[in-house]
Amino acid sequence: MEALKTKSEALTANWLAFALCALSYGLGGTASTLMATVLPVAVPDVLGQSVSEERLGEIGAYISAAFLYGWMVGGLAFGVVGDRIGRVRAVAFVTALYGAAMLLTVFAPNWPVLLLCRFLTGAGVGGVLLLTTVYLSEIWPERGRAVVLGVLAVMFPVGIVATGGLNVGAVPWRQAFWLGAVPLVVAGLMLFRLPESASWQQASRKQSTTKFNDWTPTDRANLLTGVLVFGAVLIGLWGTFSWIPTWVQTLLPAGQTGERERGLTMMLLGMGGILGGMVSGGLLNRLGSRRTLLLTFAGCAGGCALLFLTNQTFSPVIYAETAFVALFFGISQGSLSSIIPALFPVRIRATAAGISFNIGRFFTATAVFFVGAMVAALGGFGNALLVFSVAFLVALLVVLARYKTD
Repeated sequence: MEALKTKSEALTANWLAFALCALSYGLGGTASTLMATVLPVAVPDVLGQSVSEERLGEIGAYISAAFLYGWMVGGLAFGVVGDRIGRVRAVAFVTALYGAAMLLTVFAPNWPVLLLCRFLTGAGVGGVLLLTTVYLSEIWPERGRAVVLGVLAVMFPVGIVATGGLNVGAVPWRQAFWLGAVPLVVAGLMLFRLPESASWQQASRKQSTTKFNDWTPTDRANLLTGVLVFGAVLIGLWGTFSWIPTWVQTLLPAGQTGERERGLTMMLLGMGGILGGMVSGGLLNRLGSRRTLLLTFAGCAGGCALLFLTNQTFSPVIYAETAFVALFFGISQGSLSSIIPALFPVRIRATAAGISFNIGRFFTATAVFFVGAMVAALGGFGNALLVFSVAFLVALLVVLARYKTD
């Protein structure tokens, strides 16, 4: 009876851990995309004056880059923190970090402060995406681990759909960021209710100083492939995805608020990501890794070309085309999350995958600095975003040249 009780308690603790981690992960999706949705109204409000399309692109690029730099720093740094202080305390800290940064955004008096808020939000989100995955993979029984982690990954686009819902509901942009109070509550529950990972406790007691073996030439080659592919996808994804609501606003007649159109667009981006992530595993099983990636990147590039080349004014067809692009965006993220770690042997898998996933964020954050200049030089957001979508073709070429196995 005692054994059954212990097993039942462990199962309950695991489900509580999953619920809190999934909630933090999903709210991270909202925190990531909420500013992109409200950008056309937030920037003029913070500046206290109306802004031109070029100025909006310039300031928006800094805001997006600050978030992505924060995400990169958080994804790299908080893994080390988690190894030192424990999974639970680290997960609770990063959850509280992005929640507090969202609350600070409510009171941002100028756009440099807004930049700081977005950097801290990105750092927290980057830590959450890494540490929740590590924590659940360590506490969850092997039999259901893959399913649980797959559902966890889907929570990020669920948060994106919630972002669109906030905008469709015409919530004033500063009030929307009061949502940061929820991650603070979640962080408190994590800290006081979740059990620490037994695997981490055992490893911390050993205090091992064993160094990694030298990387083989194959390891280094695969690392380069991972960095190039995921980095290119990130540039294409964040150079287009986060700007699509702002692009939609520029297609509307002057004086039209666009809250509904921008909100529905963001919801479609999120729902497409959910569906894409869910079908990515089936595509990998049916087509193999290489053909799935080639199909996915061709779909991303072709969908962006269709979206940005065929629409000069807003029409409902944009909703369908956005959903099509978002589907392939979702497939790319779901498939790469499985493919890139599998490129490396277990002895270096976490390190190599972390580098592959996060080094690319530096190039992504740097690339979005050029959005404002490109908007001015190319005559609008549509043309600038089309240029960024060429990154998907770069990823496709890298797969053709370097990724030979399934």
